[in-house]
Amino acid sequence: REEIFRLTGADVAVIISDTHGRPFRNGAINVAVGIAGMKPIWDRRGEKDLYGYVLHSTFVAVADELASAAELIMGQADEGIPVVIVRGYKYIKGEGSYKDLLMPPERDLFR
Repeated sequence: REEIFRLTGADVAVIISDTHGRPFRNGAINVAVGIAGMKPIWDRRGEKDLYGYVLHSTFVAVADELASAAELIMGQADEGIPVVIVRGYKYIKGEGSYKDLLMPPERDLFR
């Protein structure tokens, strides 16, 4: 990030991703395994939905969502595209970790 800023003046966030399988779902997706420059989760609790109902448990895994979207461009085979630049998404700047995305053991049904 520092080198990109030095060369371009752009303050970017970086997500490093890897393939992940999911319980009860066919197919693999990419998830964030490294995050810098952004909050990996968007806590929407307290906001209202389209119908005026208050959200009580909505956490958006932004870093995983972006990693998964980027995987559609990067590919899983011989595409040879190691980097994707995402433009236009207004992420929450800050520091976070992939660990913020992990389910606490007491709430994890699959451990």
